Amino acid sequence: MKIFEYMAKYDYEQLVFCHDRTSGLKAIICIHDTTLGPALGGTRMWTYASEEDAILDALRLGRGMTYKAAAAGLNLGGGKTVIMGDPRKDKSEELFRAFGRYVQSLNGRYITAEDVGTTVRDMDWIHLETDFVTGVSAAYGSSGDPSPMTARGVWRGMKAAVREAFGSDSLEGRTVAVQGLGHVGHNLCRHLHEEGAKLIVTDINPESVKEVCEEFGAKAVDPNDIFAVDADIFAPCALGAVINDETIPQFKFRVIAGAANNVLKEERHGEEIHARGIIYAPDYVINAGGLINVADELEGYNYERALKKVEGVYDNIIKVIEIAKRDNIPTYKAADRMAEERIERIGRIHSNYLG
Repeated sequence: MKIFEYMAKYDYEQLVFCHDRTSGLKAIICIHDTTLGPALGGTRMWTYASEEDAILDALRLGRGMTYKAAAAGLNLGGGKTVIMGDPRKDKSEELFRAFGRYVQSLNGRYITAEDVGTTVRDMDWIHLETDFVTGVSAAYGSSGDPSPMTARGVWRGMKAAVREAFGSDSLEGRTVAVQGLGHVGHNLCRHLHEEGAKLIVTDINPESVKEVCEEFGAKAVDPNDIFAVDADIFAPCALGAVINDETIPQFKFRVIAGAANNVLKEERHGEEIHARGIIYAPDYVINAGGLINVADELEGYNYERALKKVEGVYDNIIKVIEIAKRDNIPTYKAADRMAEERIERIGRIHSNYLG
């Protein structure tokens, strides 16, 4: 892999390799862009097949966080960390404290958080060595589980997409197919039920399906059947790449709006659903509620303030749709353009010498 060529292609700032013999730490911190502010992105712990796979994952995820933060209107850049190791057996206090010292050494250019394979306890260990970490225990001023805020942002963004598709943002009487009933999916179902939507749901966990059906009067279908149901809205809240050659021909949906990441298997699938007249709420714009919430911790967490910011996901989806119309492009491209235009505008602000 030609690392510097890849970094130049997408204009990365920094890649930091972290090693500690005592704890066995092998970590890679990626800082993609700090035009808008310090890079914020979680720490992922995973059993990568190779060092190159780990580097590519850090690079890809870090760049994605730049776009997500910019599109959300946050004064933050994008970054990410990957730790090479099995999260089930390789964790230790000394590993995360060693990593925390590397985060501290960056002097605020990078702020970390929880991600796949890491937990609040891990963040607490990191916090022993640095203040540049979010998602710690509530005792340290954390906002707690971000899932409810993510779900609320998805619900608000869905309403904005529905307004474009149907002329009204009301979800009353609309049928929503929800794929994935974890913390975010379950909370999303609650919002939809309270607004009077009809729910068709699926999950690989039968207990999660049973709970949602009993609590919200949802109808359950097999995971393989969710793509073909007769519904107004599809809310993918589990796996990525679910919009693909096999699923698109089955769609009867007018709107796709959910919490899952990377739902387009390939960019051409974004073109295809656009050609079919389906309103797609780009994933990293609509699912930014958790990031918005955790970012508020940097100002001293205030629930009401964070809630108001999360409500702004509605306006962000409206902006994406307006750009798509303005430039005659699909919404997935419009989301990138919205983020890039904001970074460019802020980057051009005149810098005064302050002494």
